[in-house]
Amino acid sequence: MMGVHHLSKHYGGKAVLSDVSVAFPAQRVTSLIGPNGAGKSTLLMAMARLLEPSSGTVQWQARDASRIPMAEYARHVATLRQSPGFNMRLTVEELVAFGRFPHSRGALTVRDRQAIDEAIAFLSLEPLRHAFIDEISGGQRQMAFLAMTIAQQTDVLLLDEPLNNLDMKHAVQIMRALRRLCDEQGRTVVLVIHDINFAVNYSDHIVALQNGALCFSGPAQDVVTEARMAALYGLDFEITRTARGCFCNYFTSREDLS
Repeated sequence: MMGVHHLSKHYGGKAVLSDVSVAFPAQRVTSLIGPNGAGKSTLLMAMARLLEPSSGTVQWQARDASRIPMAEYARHVATLRQSPGFNMRLTVEELVAFGRFPHSRGALTVRDRQAIDEAIAFLSLEPLRHAFIDEISGGQRQMAFLAMTIAQQTDVLLLDEPLNNLDMKHAVQIMRALRRLCDEQGRTVVLVIHDINFAVNYSDHIVALQNGALCFSGPAQDVVTEARMAALYGLDFEITRTARGCFCNYFTSREDLS
């Protein structure tokens, strides 16, 4: 299991995270939700050890993550940042191969190549294997970066807004892939997400932040209620549950309809 204990982050006199303690269930999909500026990405980057907290600890398997050598940590925890960028001209296959660096340090083995092939196949990217990253669509590019993260074959994947700027089809494809990673491979997935409907329908667990503090956490179907969502986002929510899933309607308030 992964978690944080009394984690805080300050920039000057401003607290971005304030004494956050929360656990992320193993082999489950957890969505980090909350309004802009709530501290979601800061929390995720601290868990990735790409940002040093002001106080508190990140814990991995009951160990203080800061005491784990970074090379070892990268074999257990993979991170996909919000706007990954590569200035080199790479094919999809070459990009995915970067995910094997923590294991082989660039000298690809037979096992590395197998992991690359498996990640490409998992996301159905075979037709794009030899396409250049800068010549494919934004949605396809995001899938390729996700394949790179999957190829790292870590226990935990930390994803910062993986649905950013995607159309509905690509967003669904990515969320289905994350669901399969959990269900079929036993991976633990933690992602920052703004679309509450994707969060509640594809996640097992929800962690909500507000103003840098933990607002609530728990099983998705239990904690996503009209009252909690209204308090978190300052919007009037109507939640409908059907056989196909849960729909959170915040587009029109009850006052607008009266």
